Amino acid sequence: MFELKKPYLLYLGDVQNPLDAKTAMGLKDWCPEAVLGEYARPGASVSLGLPTIAPDQAHSRGIGSLVIGIAPTGGQLPSAWVADLCAAVRSGVDIVSGLHTRLESIPELYHASQQDQAGRLINIREPTREYPCATGRKRSGKRLLTVGTDCALGKKYTALALTRALAKQKIAATFRATGQTGIMIAGSGIAMDALKGDFIAGAAECLSPDNTPEHWDVIEGQGSLYHPAYAAVTLGLLHGSQPDALILCHDPRRSHIDEYPDYPIPDLQQAIDCYVSQARLTNPWVRCVGLAINSTGMSEQTLQKYIRVHEASLNLPVVDPLKTDLTELLNSLLSAHEN
Repeated sequence: MFELKKPYLLYLGDVQNPLDAKTAMGLKDWCPEAVLGEYARPGASVSLGLPTIAPDQAHSRGIGSLVIGIAPTGGQLPSAWVADLCAAVRSGVDIVSGLHTRLESIPELYHASQQDQAGRLINIREPTREYPCATGRKRSGKRLLTVGTDCALGKKYTALALTRALAKQKIAATFRATGQTGIMIAGSGIAMDALKGDFIAGAAECLSPDNTPEHWDVIEGQGSLYHPAYAAVTLGLLHGSQPDALILCHDPRRSHIDEYPDYPIPDLQQAIDCYVSQARLTNPWVRCVGLAINSTGMSEQTLQKYIRVHEASLNLPVVDPLKTDLTELLNSLLSAHEN
């Protein structure tokens, strides 16, 4: 497991699309006590509203780790960022990356990290062990998996919010992280999209092992079955998680898969049916228990109307996990799986 030095400086690079900053936003929202500041390059158009701290000043300001808070398409580290990262690591600050590019593979950064008093290079997506092929064996305990109509629309936030809500009800629950941001928040997990395809389902089995009968593993979803690039990761995680319950996550503002205009967002009932159908391979009793939406930009009136309309059409509770009460969603989850 990774032991990350806190507090964090969130590095935003030259980000233009807020969706690319989901790592930084997740850390700010779910462990704000561990975040001291942000840094963006000239020309960036996204800010988290945190104090600006330059990378070469991070150590003197008490920063333990500079966290790359951007998840660009493809997960590659742009060359324009290297000088900033070198300045931070030379000062004694660790660099924490969830990108596919291994930090040690960048010569300038590797050499900077070898200097006296330099910080460490930490690759969250670097597997810490080998994982087996999936067995398909039924495991004890209960599992909920968040799934989505697209990427970056609330699967992690929904899983975190449900874990917190279950804990408030004195129900044993554990958040299981499957992506770099979730791992940074939880302190443990498996970066599923860093694994070879044959072993994703097996890793998901390892992530949510046998547990007591009433314990819930709340598993962070990845990608989407409707995504032309990332559907394979979604399917492996879906089969290996062996979920008893699914929550579909959705952003009502989107008409197409982000950055793929030729791929429309699916009909919600169609998406639910598709996910349930695929999940039945390893758990014939799986059910979808609710819809979680990202209502950013909606007025309260519009949000409540959306909830009423879709609760009626889907016959499921509809929530924004960060804005609305989760009681009905919890009731749906627990009543559907009493036995």
